[in-house]
Amino acid sequence: MQFIDLKSQYAALKSEIDAGIQRVLDHGQYIMGPEVKALETALASFVGVRHCITVASGTEALLIALMALDLKPGDEVITTPFTFAATAEVIVLLGAKPVFVDIEPDTCNIDPTLVEAAITPKTRAIMPVSLYGQVADIEAINAIAARHRLPVIEDAAQSFGASYQGRRSCGVSTVGCTSFFPSKPLGCYGDGGAIFTDDDALAQAAREIRVHGQSARYTHTRVGVGGRMDTLQCAVVLAKLPRFAWELERRRQLGARYQQLLAPLVTEGRLRLLGVRPDRDCVWGQYTVFVNDRARVQAALQAEGVPTAVHYPKPMHHQAAYAAYATADACPHSVATGQQVMSLPMSPDLSEADQDRVIHVLSNVLRA
Repeated sequence: MQFIDLKSQYAALKSEIDAGIQRVLDHGQYIMGPEVKALETALASFVGVRHCITVASGTEALLIALMALDLKPGDEVITTPFTFAATAEVIVLLGAKPVFVDIEPDTCNIDPTLVEAAITPKTRAIMPVSLYGQVADIEAINAIAARHRLPVIEDAAQSFGASYQGRRSCGVSTVGCTSFFPSKPLGCYGDGGAIFTDDDALAQAAREIRVHGQSARYTHTRVGVGGRMDTLQCAVVLAKLPRFAWELERRRQLGARYQQLLAPLVTEGRLRLLGVRPDRDCVWGQYTVFVNDRARVQAALQAEGVPTAVHYPKPMHHQAAYAAYATADACPHSVATGQQVMSLPMSPDLSEADQDRVIHVLSNVLRA
């Protein structure tokens, strides 16, 4: 059983993907070829914003977004410690300070009721993470940001395609950033990412920053990076787009089926499920549950051929590289959650038979 079944997805799209790659090989424009603009136009329309800027990775998307906002050394960015390192990493790389705010224990997203108290005169932005495929409570965060005239950057690496109050993830805040890492809801066959915004000035800045700060060839208007998304990777994502609506619906169906069939284990107190708020959906970038004695449970599942993963075992302020930014006892929900989360197989091509097997084996392990 595959934890994420990319082989079946490729088999379903082989002719389209192969043809898209061949077109790039034929025209030879491997950097900033026509597929780049075509993908940006398609994705901007999908999200419902004016601008999409493709970049080299989801990490690069966050970095370039912060650079476009002119983040300076000594500035502060409020974010969550319960995330992949990239979220905090880009803040520190620019000499700024991540200010960690704890999560909601049921959604694992940043708790908006704690955000305002973390704002200081040095706060420059708020960066919520839409974890596991569910958009964070952006309405509440945007309201706080508006009061303090702060931009909001949604780290939507796991939630591309999700909806929040009728709007798409990446189109609900000042800037949205996503990743096209192969395992994400919409993935390429390497690294890739994108920035989304309705702000013309930010979009122009991001476009210049991704090509070493150039406003024209050899005219360096600002400090930038080599942050372009390869034409070949854009061709892959373009080929995947026609199937993406089906994949999102399939993710929702499989997620709902997991929630329903695992409910008896919740009633028995053996398992806890992720909470999904009624004003949004979840595209299950990861299907994650909460268990006690996780190491035993994972080992027992692995012995039965059921792969699992942990997203994420330790919050950022318990990582050596970021320990200086918060005390060890800060953000207790993030710490406790890191000890319990376990992700189960999830992808649009997961068969119901395989899903039934996961549930059967997990039930036996937890009841043992």
